[in-house]
Amino acid sequence: MAAKKFRAIARERKMKIRAVSLCLAVACAMSAPSAQAGDASQLNILGFSTDGSIFAFEEYGEQDGSGFPFANRFYIDTASDSFVSPSPIRIRLDDETAGIAAVREQARAAGEAIVSDAELADYPGYLAGFNAITELSADPFRIVVNPRPVFPPIDARLEFRLEEISFAASGTCAGLNDTTKGFRLVAIDSQPGGATRLLHEDSSVPGSRGCPIGYRIGGVQTFMPHQGVSALAVLISVESFGFEGPDHRWMAVTMRPAN
Repeated sequence: MAAKKFRAIARERKMKIRAVSLCLAVACAMSAPSAQAGDASQLNILGFSTDGSIFAFEEYGEQDGSGFPFANRFYIDTASDSFVSPSPIRIRLDDETAGIAAVREQARAAGEAIVSDAELADYPGYLAGFNAITELSADPFRIVVNPRPVFPPIDARLEFRLEEISFAASGTCAGLNDTTKGFRLVAIDSQPGGATRLLHEDSSVPGSRGCPIGYRIGGVQTFMPHQGVSALAVLISVESFGFEGPDHRWMAVTMRPAN
């Protein structure tokens, strides 16, 4: 009798332990945050035209939510910091089974009308500094670089600083947040008597950026030929509201030496 009673008590304890374990598992599953992720486009720097008058780069990836592949190409006049028509080139294939290679090829073909990929590849310039969007230790608002791989340096260092600007959200962005973000970018001349140069300052936020919530300096690409005028592009990562989480896109601010 004692053995039977002992076995009955042991079975009851096991059932209680299993019930508690199941409750804990359910509670953990309910309390754990759901995994959400926007889409982060891949950046590919294409290069400069022969004389450095045009800087080009592409971004590509798959949209969160739809899974549609996209490819965007940007060709920028480095002196005026304005797009060279018909840029920007934005192509999306509304087919989640389509490959990224296909959409990139369509964007490449459209860009050939501006400057060939072969010419851009011949003049890639120097990636003087780069911070990926996953980089946690870098300063998102300041970057200082040696403009080319010459050691010891023979060039003055380049320094850029970014400041975010808040605007009242409007349109579709108003339903997501009270404010939307623009930015100001300056070049700092650290030499004695050097002056700060304003490269970009938003007076409003272009609709092409979506609903931005933040920016960070991503990198600096320089063009420094042995003869001719130099140029550079400051790459900016744009974080905005996305379907499943924050999306990351790229833009660039260009400049040539001040007269």
